[in-house]
Amino acid sequence: MSLAKDLSDGISQLEISVAPKEQQKLLDYLALLQKWNKTYNLTAIREPAQMVSNHLLDCLAVVPHLWAGRWLDVGCGAGLPGIILAIVRPDWKFTLLDSNSKKTSFVQQASIELGLDNVQVKCERIEAWQDAEKFDGIISRAFTEASSFVTQTRHLLKKDGRWVAMKGAPEQELSCLPENVSVEQIISLKVPKLEAARCLVVLRENK
Repeated sequence: MSLAKDLSDGISQLEISVAPKEQQKLLDYLALLQKWNKTYNLTAIREPAQMVSNHLLDCLAVVPHLWAGRWLDVGCGAGLPGIILAIVRPDWKFTLLDSNSKKTSFVQQASIELGLDNVQVKCERIEAWQDAEKFDGIISRAFTEASSFVTQTRHLLKKDGRWVAMKGAPEQELSCLPENVSVEQIISLKVPKLEAARCLVVLRENK
């Protein structure tokens, strides 16, 4: 089965709408990831079909649960989920941040080649980085455990903003959240062709 068919079938199973042009951009991103991975070691996954499920569909699964606005992807790595979200939500703004210059170089090049004018890339340590405008949402996929995630990024979140953490089994780390942060929602996700447990944890600061 072709990668295009794998992706299209997975999108149907997720019951989300992704235009053919956007699906092609997702496949173009995957091709760039494969190409750069040989030199930059961006992901441990080498098999393209596995990249579709573990990377593309895993990130697409969160789309229905997010909201319009300015988003920060912390510890974006190879651009997951930020690049994927930027492709399918072209009207939203995304800042992708990582302290690894090899990874941000790839993300910058990918965003240029894919024509993503809603993406900006920053190679910074999150604790030291400031932005003139705060974010409506801050998302992480493989950045750190939840307590550190909210502590290190709190200065960048709007008062009514939310944190979103893509997790496997998060129960233990959620018991260690700072006192003034609470779990708003835990959303179970079923990612096509991915056997691992996946969920989305939405966190907010207590008023």
